[in-house]
Amino acid sequence: MKTIKITGVPEHFNLPWHFAIEEGAFLQRGIDLQWIDTPEGTGKMCKMLRDGEADIAIILTEGIVRDIVSGNPSRIVQTYVGSPLIWGIHVAEASPFQTVEDLKDKKVAISRYGSGSHLMAFVNAKKMGWDTSTLNFEIVNTIDGAVQALTEGRADYFMWEGFMTKPLVDQGIFRRVGDCPTPWPCFVIAAREEILQKEASLVKHILEVINIYTDDFKQIPSIDRTLANRFDQRPEDIRQWLSLTKWSQSVPGVEILDAVQDELLSLKLIEEKKAYDQLVK
Repeated sequence: MKTIKITGVPEHFNLPWHFAIEEGAFLQRGIDLQWIDTPEGTGKMCKMLRDGEADIAIILTEGIVRDIVSGNPSRIVQTYVGSPLIWGIHVAEASPFQTVEDLKDKKVAISRYGSGSHLMAFVNAKKMGWDTSTLNFEIVNTIDGAVQALTEGRADYFMWEGFMTKPLVDQGIFRRVGDCPTPWPCFVIAAREEILQKEASLVKHILEVINIYTDDFKQIPSIDRTLANRFDQRPEDIRQWLSLTKWSQSVPGVEILDAVQDELLSLKLIEEKKAYDQLVK
């Protein structure tokens, strides 16, 4: 039995992994797949890959591309979610800000540097025509930290996946003033190069298993109710989320990773582009 440590955010996208682990699908192939919840998101997961605290990560595309270009010894092995991530732009309920335009030159709450909430703040600023060099950040680590920072006025807005934050909007804690979808498939599966060299067949088996689970995930009876119960969501919101979400079983193409690198380069978040085979295994 081989042990592999895998990490991801504790969100609805990753329920197929939990189903596969709970049903013993990896154990049947001689793999003890140990899941690590990382609510801090992509920035923390990049560090876990670098430090060997995780072997595989289910991670935001733009975040891992930036970190690999910056020296993370990992490679992308597959796209996990092929649809865009719809980032909600949130302010505190009592905030005076009513539109995204109102947030120019205001402080952004981010989970940590290199995270999706950090990188997408640049994407949104560029989209709005703002000077990205003047963005100002407050590190909050988690959604709970963002709630505290926005409520206390230490930060003005926070970008996070819109369906996961909707309960906070429904409760009158956050107010959503806009959206910023990613211009590329949102999640990929990345693995440390050491694991790819030593345990290539194990990684292959892991991908085969998860692809079986994601391929028919939407067809599971009452999956909307299961997701709603597990993640404290309204069933109607989950059904909308399911209609917008598409899991992938393929490797990201050259044009997708070129587009990600071009955007990061234009935002001065990377200093150079890497060749496709330096990003993907």
